[in-house]
Amino acid sequence: MPIVLPILAFNDNYIWAIVHKGKAIVVDPGDAKPVQHFLQQHQLQLAGILITHWHADHTGGIASLLQKHPDIAIIGPKHEAISANHLIEGEQEITLAGISFQTLNVPGHTLEHIAFYQADNGWLFCGDTLFAAGCGRIFEGTPEMMLNSLNKLAALPNNTQIFCAHEYTVSNLLFAQAVEPNNAAIEKRLQQCQALREQNHPTLPSTLAKERKTNPFLRTEEKEVIKTALSKHAKSDSSLDVFTFLREWKNNF
Repeated sequence: MPIVLPILAFNDNYIWAIVHKGKAIVVDPGDAKPVQHFLQQHQLQLAGILITHWHADHTGGIASLLQKHPDIAIIGPKHEAISANHLIEGEQEITLAGISFQTLNVPGHTLEHIAFYQADNGWLFCGDTLFAAGCGRIFEGTPEMMLNSLNKLAALPNNTQIFCAHEYTVSNLLFAQAVEPNNAAIEKRLQQCQALREQNHPTLPSTLAKERKTNPFLRTEEKEVIKTALSKHAKSDSSLDVFTFLREWKNNF
C-alpha cells in the first residue's frame, strides 16, 4: 500500500511524498535539496511531481529536480510560472506511477489553484486552499471563489485526510478560539497540537471530520461563529459575509 510522508522545507512548508514500490511522487516541491536527500535516504526513484499552484515556495525546486530526473511527469495547472508537462484544465482523473487522482478546481488563493484527491486512500493534497483549522489568504481570487472552493472540499467524505502545505495549525487554532471561545473541540485540539509542536512533530495530516468541528472557515453557518462576526461588524449573517469578515480578520490577527 502507498504511504504519505512529509519532507520539511523552509520554515513551515511540507512537501508531501507519496511512496509506493520504490518510487515517490512529490507534491509542491518548493526546494529540491530536501527532496533529493529524502530520495537518497529512502533509496527511492522520483516518479513525478504534482503542483497545486504557482507560488515559488511550491514550485522553486522543479528546475533542479528536472536536471537530475529529466523524464519525470510534472502535473499542474496552466500557468507560465509552472514548468508542467501535463497541464490540468478542468477537473479530470489522472494516473501517475499507478496511483489515480481526481483533480479539483479550487480557486481563491490563486486563480488556477487545484487540489489532488486520491479516493482509494481518502487523501487530499490541497496546497494553500484548506489548512488545518484555517484557509489560505485570498491573493488572486475573491471571497466567493474561496468559499465555494472550501465548500467543495468540505463535501468530501468525513475520513478524508488533509495534506495541506504549511504548519500553521497552532496559530490557526488560536484564531479559531477567538471566533468560538466556547468550542470545546477547538480547545482540546489546540492542546494536542501544541504538545505535538513542542516535540517538533507535525500536526498533519488533519481529517475533514476535525475540520468541520474546529475550522471557522468551514463553520460560517454556526450560531457562535455568526454571533462573533456580527459583533465585530460583519455586513450580515450570510455565509459569504461571515466568511469574508473572518478572512479579513485573520489577515491581521
